[in-house]
Amino acid sequence: MSTIDEGYIKFQLHWEEGAAPSQNIQELIQYRDQLYQKGWIGFDKVHKVGFGNISLRLDRSDHFIISSTQTGHFKQTQPEHYCEVLKCDIPANTVWCLGPLRASSESMSHAAVYSCSEKIGAIIHIHQHELWMRSKHQIPTTSDEVAYGTPEMAYEIQRLYRETSLPQDGVLAMAGHEDGIISFGEDLAEAYRNLERISL
Repeated sequence: MSTIDEGYIKFQLHWEEGAAPSQNIQELIQYRDQLYQKGWIGFDKVHKVGFGNISLRLDRSDHFIISSTQTGHFKQTQPEHYCEVLKCDIPANTVWCLGPLRASSESMSHAAVYSCSEKIGAIIHIHQHELWMRSKHQIPTTSDEVAYGTPEMAYEIQRLYRETSLPQDGVLAMAGHEDGIISFGEDLAEAYRNLERISL
């Protein structure tokens, strides 16, 4: 699948326009902007779409703060570039969110990761071609036929968590989502370390 597909929301989105999130937002901004500096989150100038996103779970609930769709071109982000996902119904292919902008097109994949364990507190989704090529099928990897932002991808992530070393590795490659890698951890620092580990 081409990167041109990135950034387009494939699920039904119920967006309530509201204030920017205030809880734990500064740490999220710090890590997101650091990932932008590394080129792991950014903007594809050819296809004119953003790529990569980051989220932080709220109080071990189903709610999480995530970078909003099409914010990859910002070198530095502000609280208004994030929103709160209130609910995700994977079988119904539906996401509910609240904030100044709509939730990332990867919100359903983030919700799927969080559903795997209450211990997971943060998720990072990056795009990096060389790292993806090197890691694909060397770490837990989704099926080539499964597209991002779909219930099928959510189920595939849950399957990997049940059947592979993903709970220990904390990082997976998305074979059907070119250059896509997802890492997670109990907090943002652990999610970031898991990315660094496979990038060495």
